[in-house]
Amino acid sequence: MRIRLDIAYDGTHFRGWARQPGLRTVQETLESSLARVVGGDPRLVVAGRTDAGVHATGQVAHVDLDEAQQQRMLARHARPSAGPQTTEDRAAALSARITGVVGAYSDVAVHGSRLAAEGFDARFSAVWRRYEYRIGDVDTGYDPLERHRTTAVRASLDVKAMDAAARALVGLHDFAAYCKPREEATTIRTLLEFDWRRDDAGVLVANVKADAFCHSMVRALVGACVAVGEGRLDLDDVVDIRDARERVPEVKVLAARGLTLTEVGYPADELLAQRAEQTRARRDRE
Repeated sequence: MRIRLDIAYDGTHFRGWARQPGLRTVQETLESSLARVVGGDPRLVVAGRTDAGVHATGQVAHVDLDEAQQQRMLARHARPSAGPQTTEDRAAALSARITGVVGAYSDVAVHGSRLAAEGFDARFSAVWRRYEYRIGDVDTGYDPLERHRTTAVRASLDVKAMDAAARALVGLHDFAAYCKPREEATTIRTLLEFDWRRDDAGVLVANVKADAFCHSMVRALVGACVAVGEGRLDLDDVVDIRDARERVPEVKVLAARGLTLTEVGYPADELLAQRAEQTRARRDRE
């Protein structure tokens, strides 16, 4: 039985998503909680492995339950007073049980759980991911309640110039100049959307959507736009840097605190398995 989980977390006190020996991570926290509910050694597959300090409001993962775990989940969620319950009902109730384990005021939450559609794979079926990056500049002012999810920049930023630079980077390109290199990993990505605005509080908010992201790509793209907003680079510079495919000191990787994974996109249910197969094949070639 495969179950989809919709997850949110404040990444401030996590060392990223993935399990690491002796460190507190989102994966370890959720898997430990799941084990208390269904037993065994459940393992989550996630849409995007976020780095230390990165947040999420729209993370997606799946877990496969063996027969013993299924029976335990069904038994633990049976409520005779509620009348007959389907397997779908009890899968949906799993999120509440996990919440009971992690606690009402935890920095991680499972907002929903349900039986996964046939062919669904949280990682390989995804067709795009969307992130948001928040910056407070000197014109914004400092809000201590937002300090864990907003990066402070001590300058007055030109949001129109940043937006123009961001939109110039959209498309299918090699983003090696905006990624931390990993051996034998491709840096070719399709950047579907990239734009900037100020919200009602004056915070600069980036919307960044791509088919996938390489390591530190969003924070490097944001760093390039900040350089434009400060007047250290212009629109042509960020495009030239991208096309040169070499990292340059003018492009800083901004802090993790401003970054949030907000949404993961999937195709229609009948296309999930096909998408997963295509993605796996491409990764194998890479």
